[in-house]
Amino acid sequence: MQSWPITMDDVRGAHKMLAGVARVTPMESSRYLSGLIGSPVHLKCENLQRTGSFKLRGAYVRIAGLSPVERAGGVVAASAGNHAQGVALAAALLGVRSTVFMPVAAPLPKVAATKEYGAEVRLHGATVDEALQAAQRYAEATGAVFIHPFDHWDVIIGQATVGLEILEQCPEVRTILVGVGGGGLLAGIAAAVKPLRPDVRVIGVQAAGAAAYPPSLALGRPVTLEHVATMADGIKVGRPGDIPFEVVNELADGVRTVSEESLSRALLLSLERFKLVVEPAGASPVAALLERPDDFQGPVVAVLSGGNIDPQLMQRVLRHGLAAAGRYLSLRVRLADRPGALADLLGVLTQLDANVLDVAHVRIDPRLGLTEVEVDLHLETKGPEHCAAVVGELTGAGYVVSR
Repeated sequence: MQSWPITMDDVRGAHKMLAGVARVTPMESSRYLSGLIGSPVHLKCENLQRTGSFKLRGAYVRIAGLSPVERAGGVVAASAGNHAQGVALAAALLGVRSTVFMPVAAPLPKVAATKEYGAEVRLHGATVDEALQAAQRYAEATGAVFIHPFDHWDVIIGQATVGLEILEQCPEVRTILVGVGGGGLLAGIAAAVKPLRPDVRVIGVQAAGAAAYPPSLALGRPVTLEHVATMADGIKVGRPGDIPFEVVNELADGVRTVSEESLSRALLLSLERFKLVVEPAGASPVAALLERPDDFQGPVVAVLSGGNIDPQLMQRVLRHGLAAAGRYLSLRVRLADRPGALADLLGVLTQLDANVLDVAHVRIDPRLGLTEVEVDLHLETKGPEHCAAVVGELTGAGYVVSR
């Protein structure tokens, strides 16, 4: 029996409150993913939401619920990006002063956007956790209300409006895939969907390097990871929130994990096939479909939770995605240090139809003989089979190749 204070009236009320504030984001069909799993796949494009992610929904509902006295004292938050922007815009729309603590190394575009939405930004600490501690100290010292990114009922109610929209836009849905960090979005969608459609499976997706939910669900309580490492900073959370965990543990249909390679491939696919800019966290449901296409009953809705990706990270992730897809190959090839040797090597690569992107000589290495040189090559290739053919042909031609 439900033990938490969320009702469908609450969710519908939040959806009405957000009218004109948050967009009803579009639902796009994916022919590629539909063909991959053999059933319709639709993309819920929260990357096209105002501020670039779903976070505006929960932040607005939370701040709108403050008393006049609380609003007068302002709000404070901590975030590396999406929550920061959501709080900044929500507070500005409601006429509330906001202060946001961000790590010193937070991406400059996200810092600039947070300021432009109206928040006072304070850079503090090397990690989000350190910024979070500073924000909590600020709240205690000033009386500002701390707006948690996921561990509050009002925030979860706001995120639940995504689930309500999914049911309205795709009533035939059978599986919903949601990226998971602290769990606010997954809890909200489950809380909105399950009372109306208990037959729909609501499944979370976490990066394998920051997967706190699977062990937590196994033990029945939130577990803190000792170390988290993933490119998906939007879901890089080391411990589930107490409140969302309660909902997820009772309502959700499990949490899957995906590799960094799959996240990279999913981001690349989103750009190439969907024509959508999606951050790694937002692409995690797509990564789950790529890794295990036979595991999910369709029609499937994959929630693209955000599109705020730093251009420098995008460059690295795309290169990683190209490599994971067999379309980018890095090699080190040893050859004789004589005139014409490099030209001969490039001639072989030309015959193999491998496009050379970059070449660098390495002459100072204790492993090399006096008459040897190594060449670092970055090649554009056409897939895993082409990569294998390139390495095989070079090896067959007598070159010493390492990857």
